[in-house]
Amino acid sequence: MLNFLFPQMKHQEKPPGENLTELMEFVLLGFADVPRLQWFLFALFLIIYIIILMGNGTIFLITKLDPALQAPMYFFLGNFSFVEICYVSVTLPRMLTNLWTQRRTISLVACAAQMCCILVLGATECFLLAVMAYDRCVAMCKPLHYPLLMSHKVCAQLVAGSWVSGVPVQVGQTLQIFSLPFCGSNHINHFFCDIPPILRLACGDTFVNEFMVYIVAVLFVTVPCLLILISYGKIISTILKLPSATSQSKAFSTCSSHLMVVTLFFGSAIITYLGPKKSHSAGTDKVLSLFYTIVTPMFNPMIYSLRNKEVITALRKLLCK
Repeated sequence: MLNFLFPQMKHQEKPPGENLTELMEFVLLGFADVPRLQWFLFALFLIIYIIILMGNGTIFLITKLDPALQAPMYFFLGNFSFVEICYVSVTLPRMLTNLWTQRRTISLVACAAQMCCILVLGATECFLLAVMAYDRCVAMCKPLHYPLLMSHKVCAQLVAGSWVSGVPVQVGQTLQIFSLPFCGSNHINHFFCDIPPILRLACGDTFVNEFMVYIVAVLFVTVPCLLILISYGKIISTILKLPSATSQSKAFSTCSSHLMVVTLFFGSAIITYLGPKKSHSAGTDKVLSLFYTIVTPMFNPMIYSLRNKEVITALRKLLCK
């Protein structure tokens, strides 16, 4: 079952009687296998990073400043955009620095900090998407009780819970992984410090670590995904009961943008971590992670702005000032 979660997971065995050399730094290989494309990749990822910052930053700004976007849905959307900015800022600046300077080393402490931040922010994103689905479910299924059930206090508590819930577990998991002994190569065939490539560098038996990774993945990915599916099951059931086709179309339009983001986020996560048992090449693994960590945050603002009339109106007001 663990192999199903991490099909490439192979740890290094400690040679009998050989002392371990304590590693103080790692080397993030990134895209070192394509030396002729380094400057092209630098320019490409710099443009993508700017697009992500501008897109998500604009969404965050208008949800805070525009009086028409003070509903709970936009409160959650603004927080989600802020999480996206934090999420990509953990990986992309270092990747850009590595491409610019060609110095790919990262200290053990910095690597652990990067992994911890990615895990915490990833968990926050999963919970926020579940909260956003619950918000739409309450709005559609219990419109008369919506102001009471989704008061500002409740919304603030849900967002705070999304941020805090993953911290102790993910910090503990990071400490557990980096308490392992590392031997042999210190080359990480990835562009950031992710769990699978780090565990592959560990010596000895990593079964307990792999098992904990699997449990945490189920709790922080599968459970929110199931909650989202249940919420949208109720939403679709309610929409189909609406009397007119116009009302159904408007209701589907309201929820479709969030559903697209959910599909992109969890779809890419499932492909990356819960794919078939057959082994993927390191190149394929990097491309999938690239899509999951960078491409999805780039498209989220476009999806919300193009599918939401209120957001488009707020953007026009902001641009006309």
